[in-house]
Amino acid sequence: MEMLSALEQRVIGCLIEKQVSTPEVYPLTLNSLVNACNQKSNRDPVMNLGEKEVQSVLNTLIARRLVNNVAGFNARAAKLQHRFCNTEFGELQFSPGELAIVCELLLRGPQTPGELRSRTPRLHQFDDVTQVEACLQALIDKGPFVVKLPRQPGKRESRYAHLFGNTDYAALDAEQGQEPVAQDREAELQARIHELEAEVQRLQARIAELEG
Repeated sequence: MEMLSALEQRVIGCLIEKQVSTPEVYPLTLNSLVNACNQKSNRDPVMNLGEKEVQSVLNTLIARRLVNNVAGFNARAAKLQHRFCNTEFGELQFSPGELAIVCELLLRGPQTPGELRSRTPRLHQFDDVTQVEACLQALIDKGPFVVKLPRQPGKRESRYAHLFGNTDYAALDAEQGQEPVAQDREAELQARIHELEAEVQRLQARIAELEG
C-alpha cells in the first residue's frame, strides 16, 4: 500500500472527490486542482497552496504512478487524474461506499461514522450509520486501510482514520489542545504491522531491481 505525505493525501483526495462528484470536469486542470486543494469547505485543515507547490507534489505522484496527465506533456493544459485506486491493474479496489469513506478521511482526517455519513452524500448515499460501519469494517479487514481510534473523553462515538500516511493521531489530539487519548493496543499493533509490511514490499522491490 502506498504511503502518502499530507500534501499527497490532499491532492489524491481532491482528485477522487472531483472524479465522483463532478465527472463532467474530470480529469482536472492544474488550476482546478489547486482550487480544489484550497477549498474552505470539506477540508481539514484548510490550506493555501500555490501552483508551484501543487505541481511539485504532482511531479512526485506522477513518478510514483499514482497520478497521470492524460493530456500529455506537450499539451498546453494538463488533464490530471489519479491512479491511486480502482484502476485496471492496481491492487487497491474499493466499492463506491468504501471509496467515499477513504476520500473523506483523506480530505478531513479522523471522523466518526455519523460524521462520515453526513459528509458523503455527494459521493455515495448511505441509508444509515450501520452501512458506514460495515464499510469501515470492510476497509479494516481488507488492509487494514483504516483504524478505529480510542474514543476521546466526553465523546459518544469513536473516530476512524485512514492508514495511507504516518500521522500520529494521539499526538495530533494533544497538539490541538485535546486530552491525549490512551493508545488502543490492538490498533497500534495493526498500524505497526502495516508499516513493516509496506517496508518489506519496498525492500523486495529494490532487491528485485538490483538482481535484474
